[in-house]
Amino acid sequence: MPLLEVVGVSKVFPGVRALDDVSFTLQPGEVHALVGENGAGKSTLIKVLTGVYQPDGGEVRYRDEAAAFATPMDAQKAGISTIYQEVNLIPLMSVAHNLFLGREPRSRFGTLDETRMNREAAEILRRYGVTADPRRQLGTLALGAQQMVALARAVMIDARVVIMDEPTSSLEPREVETLFGVIRDLHAQGIGILYVSHRLDELYQICDTVTILRDGKLVHTGRLADLERIKLVSLMLGRDMSEVRREGATAFSGEMTGDTDAAPVLLARDLNSRRKLHDISFDVKPGEVVGLGGLLGAGRSETIKAIGGAYPLDGGSVEVDGTSLGRPTTVRAVKAGIAIQPEDRKAEGIVAGLSVRENIALAVLPRMSRFGVVSDAKIDAVVDKYMKRLQIKASSPDQRVGDLSGGNQQKVLLARLLATEPKVLLLDEPTRGIDVGAKAEVQSLIDELAGEGLGVVLVSSDAEELIEGADRVVVLRDGVVVGNLIGDQVTTEDLLATIAAAASSDEGES
Repeated sequence: MPLLEVVGVSKVFPGVRALDDVSFTLQPGEVHALVGENGAGKSTLIKVLTGVYQPDGGEVRYRDEAAAFATPMDAQKAGISTIYQEVNLIPLMSVAHNLFLGREPRSRFGTLDETRMNREAAEILRRYGVTADPRRQLGTLALGAQQMVALARAVMIDARVVIMDEPTSSLEPREVETLFGVIRDLHAQGIGILYVSHRLDELYQICDTVTILRDGKLVHTGRLADLERIKLVSLMLGRDMSEVRREGATAFSGEMTGDTDAAPVLLARDLNSRRKLHDISFDVKPGEVVGLGGLLGAGRSETIKAIGGAYPLDGGSVEVDGTSLGRPTTVRAVKAGIAIQPEDRKAEGIVAGLSVRENIALAVLPRMSRFGVVSDAKIDAVVDKYMKRLQIKASSPDQRVGDLSGGNQQKVLLARLLATEPKVLLLDEPTRGIDVGAKAEVQSLIDELAGEGLGVVLVSSDAEELIEGADRVVVLRDGVVVGNLIGDQVTTEDLLATIAAAASSDEGES
């Protein structure tokens, strides 16, 4: 008997048919992949399954009975638990309080048994590879550790179905292996898992079956092992397999696009911060994409934030087009032509409650006003230009950004940055959490912008993406430059070897 059945489910929003007659089943102990481009309907389907939305057609059946959850809490009480890409716990509360929220252990007098709660929380965390003190505030943990806490809480509530939405996007390789071990345990217990990810290697490693959505419609469901990777991608994109192969072979040839004889458009010298950075120096030529490589915690994000004036420096300087910013501030950096796209687009980038138009216009309002009066015509022209150029899928410029898919949210943020007409673009994980199609579009856009003479600094945890997209790579470890990969050295093997060599050197000195 299936644990969960989706039978002909449809969902319509004004101007958009988000789901159109979608059906699939989830069996006990099955790990079922749900894939598709951003805007394919995955998030909407998850919200229908968990009571956020009610279907306009079809039905959801849970444990062989029709299920109409009025709220996410109803779904959770029934045994359907969801782990979202953005951790949805309470950062100011302790780890233990987050784990036991609503189910806190009590003493025989009815008071909170804090000692028992912390002890049991520590035992649970150890099973998930988290060594943090359970009394510590959740918000002080790294994103990966927070994600593992969210996973532990989801499993603790006696779930029969666990929905995982991009669960590895913030995890290090060691944490990913721990997660996969947990998934195998859940599999053995007969718990059904709906697994949403854009990382094909993960899907083929951990999933039994797959359901593919495109433009709100079901295009395939069946055993994953019976589906070639190239076929899976072609079904997601709605393109012929030979076309997908041709695009995959030609994308990012790795040829140097920058003018090697030109003066640097960006020069970072001896960047130091007692918190994280130690004498970091590199430059970027016009039309060049420079990657920052290294493991999580290497200082990549801190480096680009420091260049953009968003991370405090104790020493060092930044120059843009030959003009020194000294120790940059955000105001100086923006005026000099630096635009930065942060890693966490929802917390630090887009304003979800505002429209596409308002989000794009935020950075250029001063240019679009005269004597304090904003020119709507100028704003409309800029918004129209970048919506077309980046192929942003929205019902209109007035649609709320929070209602768009992750890939389109990322494009809106990039549109805002490009509208400032920057000289240097600092990109921190620009394809994190977006699908294969949107990822290819963003990568192609980066290549195009470099071809137009923009200097680009690219941070990516995906080694292959970094190697394919960058002309050269500056490798960091613990806030120190440990290598520069140029020309034929720009390979995944050389990147990993440089990181490993630095690690071995550190061990030898200790």
